Amino acid sequence: MTESREECPTLLLVDDDVTFCNVLKHALEKRGLYVSVAHSVEEAIPMAESNPPEFAVVDLKMGGAPGLVLVKVLHELDPNTRIVVLTGYASIATAVEAIKLGATQYLAKPANADEIVAAFDHAADMNAPIKAQTTPLEDLEWEHIQRVLHEHEDNVSATARALNMHRRTLQRKLAKPPSKLE
Repeated sequence: MTESREECPTLLLVDDDVTFCNVLKHALEKRGLYVSVAHSVEEAIPMAESNPPEFAVVDLKMGGAPGLVLVKVLHELDPNTRIVVLTGYASIATAVEAIKLGATQYLAKPANADEIVAAFDHAADMNAPIKAQTTPLEDLEWEHIQRVLHEHEDNVSATARALNMHRRTLQRKLAKPPSKLE
């Protein structure tokens, strides 16, 4: 790397998967970023407060507080921080919430360094025509289940009660996302 550490854009990488963090950190540093790593929201907040990053990659689900808490904190610290939320549990409900809280982009895992860097540069074209398309029923059901699950803080039993569904039925549905999400 030819740039000094002070000249590199800063990135805060927050994910509880240590191996994933090591691999992604190395790949992002090769692309000219100075990367700091935290493995929980609780570990990341003081790091961000002492030095707000220009970029952040935040896992949605980790032990402790969820990644959306950090998205909100990062956005409050510096509204210009470009935040990409990564998740293995993609849903429209959490994507919308992440964007409302200040995320720049929302990516489903696995995502590689090139996809993440491209997501930072992503700017929605507000003039693009919106195409009308029908959403398959299984996708609508999956999105609704994910929204209700999120509202019940990922508690499967409470979600099953709210959906008036047997817990085992809900678990089967959660284990098999629609084909486009797999």
